[in-house]
Amino acid sequence: QVQLVESGGGLVQAGGSLRLSCAASGRAISTYAMGWFRQAPGKEREFVAGLSRSSNNKLYAESVKGRFTISRDNARGTVYLQMNGLKPEDTAVYFCAAGPVTSTYSTAYSNWGQGTQVTVSS
Repeated sequence: QVQLVESGGGLVQAGGSLRLSCAASGRAISTYAMGWFRQAPGKEREFVAGLSRSSNNKLYAESVKGRFTISRDNARGTVYLQMNGLKPEDTAVYFCAAGPVTSTYSTAYSNWGQGTQVTVSS
């Protein structure tokens, strides 16, 4: 259906910013709800942000609300996650996902990228 590739991860100091990108190929992302999830060592994958097909509905985990912003550029076929005010607890592998509905549940998404590492130092 759609193939996803994340990029933009890296090492940043606490309080810094990063913008993750999720480049899509195949079917247009305008036909999908999109989401970002993350997984830290020893922890389960958790929801970070979600975006409806129309971009009218945005969902955020309480831990990132006010700091992270999800958006899309349908013309570029790219979804973004702008991360500001980063904290060490944000350290994780971040995954982009596409699915038929906007959801906080990973099981709702049918397509996943390979992940990109974000490390926030104290």
